[in-house]
Amino acid sequence: MVDKDLNSILAKYRKRIENHVDTSTIGDEKIAAEELFSKEYKTFKDEVFSSRQTRYERWCNRAERIVKVAPDPKLESKIKESIETAHLSITPTGASSFAAVTGFAFILIGLFLGLILNIPLILELFAGGSSADISIFLPLLFVVLGLIATKVLGKMPIFLATRWRLKASNQMVLCILYVIIYMRHTSNLEHAIKFAAEHIGAPLSLDLRKIFWDIETRKFSTIKESLDFYLRSWRKYNLEFVTAFHLIESSLYEPTDSRRIELLEKGLSVMLDGTYEKMLHYAQDLKSPITTLHMLGVILPILGLVIFPLIGSFMGGSIQWYHLGFLYNIILPILVFSLGMNVLSKRPTGYQESQATKAIFKKVYKPIGAAVIIAVIFAVIGFFPLIAAQVSPVGTDVSINIAGAELEFLGYREGADGNQYGPFGLGALLLSFAIPLGLALSIGYYFKTKTKKLIGIREETKALEKEFSSGLFQLGNRIGDGVPSEVAFSKVADTMTGSPTGKFFRLVDINIRNLGMGLKEAIFNTKTGAILAFPSPLVESSMEVLLESSKKGPKVTSNSLLSIANYVEKIHRVDERLRDLLSEVVSSMKAQVNFLTPVIAGIVIGVSSMVVAIIVNLNTTFSSQSDLSGGGGMDDMSSGLMNVADIFKIEGVIPGYFFQIVVGVYLVEISIILTILQNSIENASDSFMAEYSLSKAVMRSTILYTIIGVVVIVLFNIMAQAFLTTTP
Repeated sequence: MVDKDLNSILAKYRKRIENHVDTSTIGDEKIAAEELFSKEYKTFKDEVFSSRQTRYERWCNRAERIVKVAPDPKLESKIKESIETAHLSITPTGASSFAAVTGFAFILIGLFLGLILNIPLILELFAGGSSADISIFLPLLFVVLGLIATKVLGKMPIFLATRWRLKASNQMVLCILYVIIYMRHTSNLEHAIKFAAEHIGAPLSLDLRKIFWDIETRKFSTIKESLDFYLRSWRKYNLEFVTAFHLIESSLYEPTDSRRIELLEKGLSVMLDGTYEKMLHYAQDLKSPITTLHMLGVILPILGLVIFPLIGSFMGGSIQWYHLGFLYNIILPILVFSLGMNVLSKRPTGYQESQATKAIFKKVYKPIGAAVIIAVIFAVIGFFPLIAAQVSPVGTDVSINIAGAELEFLGYREGADGNQYGPFGLGALLLSFAIPLGLALSIGYYFKTKTKKLIGIREETKALEKEFSSGLFQLGNRIGDGVPSEVAFSKVADTMTGSPTGKFFRLVDINIRNLGMGLKEAIFNTKTGAILAFPSPLVESSMEVLLESSKKGPKVTSNSLLSIANYVEKIHRVDERLRDLLSEVVSSMKAQVNFLTPVIAGIVIGVSSMVVAIIVNLNTTFSSQSDLSGGGGMDDMSSGLMNVADIFKIEGVIPGYFFQIVVGVYLVEISIILTILQNSIENASDSFMAEYSLSKAVMRSTILYTIIGVVVIVLFNIMAQAFLTTTP
């Protein structure tokens, strides 16, 4: 009875309390914040993913609804892992289905085009007509593209995951640094990971948010379980990152601050030492793949062009210039790019790109219109010989007199079938250089104009990074002495007057004093923030730590700045050592792009043009002599001349004009690929340096190729003319 009365009384007063207090929300302030942060994962994912990836997901899901194609059992587990790594909303079956549907579509289009193009010939054959050559190149091209698409698109999730890991690994040192700096003053792993996720960019920030999302969706019950599950995906690719996080987790169980901080320091040391060791092995193992890439992508393909004029003439026209274009301008660049991506996939951790640099990049002038105009003007010049052939009959030509040698300008010939072939003339060959040159100048002009205003800022930023640790040390000491952070910037700026660090601190001080900004706005304002003058990930991360630690008081702020000054010094030493390790490989690649490749290509195109000139002139000479000597009966000499003329048929000779265009365009493509590869090896994912290097390398290599090619072609054509003149 007493228990019943007691329960009724408690129920009565509980009801009264609930009328005045929303008991369902008691203690939920932290929970609401956690839910909000974790739910941002979906929004953040949509913002991070490019439209291309989003379209890829959509296409895979649609293809899976059309037809379900099971993936290769050997690759299924790897594809599934790659899908999870790259945060793709597809299944392995969807990826395989999209590859199969795309490949089948290409093959079907090829068969349809083959049928349409050959209908007249097929009807003639059925009507009892003579046999004719059926055009199979275009259908075969689409069939090959379909087979390639099936193979490549089937592994697309693996490629996307590799690119994701490469970008994410470039942020790992900074991620560990953020977590450790936060946990030095607040031993809370959950808040430390959240702090890192909020202040580093994509894609690693998306991975960290996914850790909270998995807790929110009840996949895991604690932050440690979710984090440990995530770290498993990096165990094969970046063991030092996993080890560093485990040391950070271990610091939570230490009873004393000294032991806890020692473990945190050990975590960063493991990360830096592991990065250095992996980069050492990477630099040692890099020489062989780069040599192989250079041989397969540059030496062998370009040298192989020397024999194509002979092969084309011997095979009687079975090999055309567009066959070479398909091989050299589509297949080989894809192969070289794939080999380069395989080299990059093994690159150890780098350092992330500055968010301020990305913001500035969005505002710079992009001269797309001017670049297109340059390309069009040079294209018109380069295609002039083809345009002239449409308005000028065969035999209407002008000659060029060089060193006493009479050389044709266009050099069109009439074949035995009455059709026009060429151009074989020296003038047409020289004009063809305008096509790769215009392509290179338009690309170079675009990137040079886009980056030229920022290169000065980048050089000054590099100077700032070299001395920034001493500036942070002074700033930390001033704040530790009780000077407010806003005033400390002014004091250190006076001390370091004339240096890049002093200039940065002075800009912060000016924004605070003259514009009335708070410390955060003075540094990170999108219009006048000091960080815009020094877009460096190192400066950004240091200032983010300063702002976060300032919430905990001046002592914590001072300790954090002194710690990060020490970390910056360590990172700088490791970075300089890594550059030293990679210097030999990087210098070799720059020499390949800037000198060796254009020189080899220029000499080869000169040799090829001489071979073509000799074949064409021999064909003309032997044909005319056999006609003159074969009036009545055919003697042995005229019969031999006819046989030689049949071997060197004008219909089967690929003009040097088209040879040069194929080689020139391939040179531009290979210069772009090798420059991007070289920059990625040296600077990781620094898009600014990639574009700046591209603007110089492409123009320099193509101009050198043009100069060497023109000189060699003129000399070799004079030699060929002299040889043909003296030949009886």
